[in-house]
Amino acid sequence: MALPHATSGQLIDILPLGPRMEEAHSNALFKTSQLELMRLVLPRGKGLPEHKVPGAVTIQCIEGEIELCAHGKSQTMQPGQLVYLAGGEPHSLHALQDASVLLTLLFPSQSQDAARS
Repeated sequence: MALPHATSGQLIDILPLGPRMEEAHSNALFKTSQLELMRLVLPRGKGLPEHKVPGAVTIQCIEGEIELCAHGKSQTMQPGQLVYLAGGEPHSLHALQDASVLLTLLFPSQSQDAARS
């Protein structure tokens, strides 16, 4: 069953989950042909293995602590910190504590893909 996505003009709560984090799940908050916004819930010790996506990405730590590996280095992200990664940049995430993260993906348009060819 697909979870409903927010619609244009609808408020989205991204406050820290706090004690609700144990029952929370990662989910897409909204998605268009150009943009996707997701809330990732990462229990301590879990994460995302190294991968890359074609479009630009922002990662914002909402709560907890995560280790971001990108550009050949490891950085610890804490609540209130945000990072931008260019499209195609390999990266991985690892939760050092139970964490929730706001992830924004920008999808390259077909015209941008054609221009690069």
